[in-house]
Parts: sequence; C-alpha cells; structure tokens
Amino acid sequence: MGSVEGSSYKKVFNGEGFIDKVVVDIARGLAEAKITPQDLSNPVAFQLAFSRLYKALLKSMEGGGQESYVAEIRFRDDLGNEITFTMDLGSEVPPFFKRNVKARVIVELYEEEEYE
Repeated sequence: MGSVEGSSYKKVFNGEGFIDKVVVDIARGLAEAKITPQDLSNPVAFQLAFSRLYKALLKSMEGGGQESYVAEIRFRDDLGNEITFTMDLGSEVPPFFKRNVKARVIVELYEEEEYE
C-alpha cells in the first residue's frame, strides 16, 4: 500500500539488483540499436537488425571505452509485470561484497504547480 502526503503519493517496491562492470560507450551504443518484435518476423528483417547492432558495436568500439559499474534492477509492479532498468554506479568499485543485492524502488507521484 502506498502513502499519501499532501498532494503526492508514494509507493515502495522491493526487488533485486545484479551488479556488473560494462564498457559504457558500447552499452549505450547497443541500447540505441534496439531490436523490436518486427525485427524477428522474417529472416531479412532479422539480418537488417543484426546489421544495425553490428554497426552500433563497431561505432562504439572506435571511441575506446570507459568502464563503469552498473546495477540491473528488477521488480514487479502492482499488476505483476516485471520491470527492469539499469542504474549507473560509477567507475569506482561499489561497496558491496556480493554481485546480487536487494533493491528498493520508491515511486512518487505529484503534480507540478503552474503559476500564471
């Protein structure tokens, strides 16, 4: 259950995180070249999608690459859907002993006041 405070509403979700080290430029480049369900509809569409991924990977590798630690966060929403997102933890080693950690996601809904 969430909590109401003034004109906002907060909800806390509990989930899990997985920490790993990635080359940021490559990860961002591949994230931009997303594969959609239509890309898997036939062999030609798949080949074109694979070509986009390959070009994005080559372009990302040309820039060298800076390593960073990231956490892949997973939790279930109120309808049972699995939500996954990534959080950049920076280039320093995070202060955790394990790669698998617990995650707490706080969502706050509020209205911005508009002054005229």
